[in-house]
Formats: sequence, C-alpha cells, structure tokens
Amino acid sequence: MHPSQLRYASRQLVRLLGMLDKQCGEVNLTPVQAHTLIELQSETLTIGQLAQRLHVNKSNASRTVTALLRLGLIDNVPSIKDKRNHHISITQSGLQHLSRLDQQQSQFYQQVLAPLDQKTQLQLQQGLESYIKSVSHICQSGSFAVRPLTEFDNSKIAEVIRVVSAEYGLTADKGYGVGDPTLDDMYSVYSNENSAYWVIEFQGRIVGGGGFAPLQGQSDICELQKMYFLAECRGQGLAKRIAHLAFAMAKSMGFSRCYLETTADLKEAIHLYEKLGFEHLDAPLGNTGHDACEVVMAKTL
Repeated sequence: MHPSQLRYASRQLVRLLGMLDKQCGEVNLTPVQAHTLIELQSETLTIGQLAQRLHVNKSNASRTVTALLRLGLIDNVPSIKDKRNHHISITQSGLQHLSRLDQQQSQFYQQVLAPLDQKTQLQLQQGLESYIKSVSHICQSGSFAVRPLTEFDNSKIAEVIRVVSAEYGLTADKGYGVGDPTLDDMYSVYSNENSAYWVIEFQGRIVGGGGFAPLQGQSDICELQKMYFLAECRGQGLAKRIAHLAFAMAKSMGFSRCYLETTADLKEAIHLYEKLGFEHLDAPLGNTGHDACEVVMAKTL
C-alpha cells in the first residue's frame, strides 16, 4: 500500500465521520467536547490528564473544559488533598448528552457493519487495531527525548516536581522530596560521583525526570530518586526507561542493590516498581530524611 493511499483513505474517513463539523450529528457537542465527556464517563480527571488522553495540548483541553462548564455538562471539583488542584467530573446533564450521542453513533455503525459478512468484519477489526497501534507508536517515538540533567534544567525540573507533588498532595512540610533543600539545584547533587539524573524533554519543555544517588549510610546500595512525570508524559514507558538506565549505570558503578521510598498515594508508581522487580521491605534503609514515605522497596541489581 502506498502512503498516499493511506492518507487519502484517512482523509475520507475524517470527512465522512463528520470530524470536520462543529457538532457531532444531532447532538450539540463539538468532537473534542464529545471525546472529553467520553473520557470523564468512567473517572474524574485533571486538565493535564485530559490533554494526555485526548492527545491535545493543555490550552486546548482547558478551553474545552471551560466551554463544557458553561454548558453545565461537567463539574470542576477541587482535590481533597490540594485545593489548588482541580478534578473534572461529568454531570447528569453531561451523561444525558453522552447517552444521546451513544445511541446515535451505535445506530450509525450498525448500519455500516450490516453489509459486511463476519469474515470481513474480523478483517476490518484486525486491520484497524494494527493501524491504530502503528500510528500510536510513531506518534510517541521521538516525541520525548531522555537526556542527562544539565545546570540549565534546574529550575524547570524543580517546577515539574512541585507541580506533580501538588497534584498528589505531597506537601513540603510533611517530609516529601518536594521539601528537599537541594530541589532548586539538583545538578550539583547529581553531578557528583556515583550519581546520575535524566530529564525528559518534549517540544523544548522539561516534563519529567528521574535518577539515582548513593543511599546515605549504605556503601553498596543506591537509591532511585526524584521520579516525577507530568501527566502529558505518563503512560509512554518513560519511567521504565529511566529506571533501566539507572539500574545499568548503578550496577556498573559497583552498587549491588537499589532502594526507593514512596507513598501509598502513588499507586501507579508502586505498581511499576513491583513490575521492575522491587520488593517491599518491613523497614526503611539508610537515612533519607523522607519520613512521610511509608512505602519502602528494594531490588537486587
């Protein structure tokens, strides 16, 4: 298949499905508003998380949320842990609009599938799944650059850590990493011997990072540190990528184990660490000063 043929078919689908229209069929919603309600149907999300799910920039997501708030189709609810951080939820009116849209679209696609036999429908399903997977892979690859921390990144990665900490209610006064005195000069910390830190750059912006350093009080154990990622770069395998970079480098430096501390609020992070081979410990190791991090884990390198 020639690329021009695929482009032509994709353009035709976009037009035929009304994605260039200002509203979805008979329901008074724009396509991006409809997709926002679909994402909110099962869970509440922040604007950053919505932007990531919809593959739009945060400004676009914010404008869409503002419009849906005016229509009364969503609610803007402050987080219990941090009043500055808002979660978006769908209202009963929003669910009614979504139900009408769902009925309309189900009827349309039933008509589309009706002339196709079971074998053709299966081929269509498999082809679309492969197409989506390939497009997703290409869109993600090369978008995010992982590179070593530089002195010029200090203020940017510190801001990422503050934003993510606020999102999860990890305040500086409770003994979390956001309260570290070295937060605004991380380059000085990780440019030391037996330490390393990598940042994630996306379209010229720092959107996350992570690294390791020797665990205080333990000569042969390093600590995985400052793993923070904005919503827009989560789910891309970047945390796993940085962790493996840290494991390989730490092992080459003579460390035998890798230790970490986190909190039960970061469920996704804990799940990732478990998949990476970390095991839960009964008590903390070393002297990190992060007494609020009640989850302690370690793995053999």
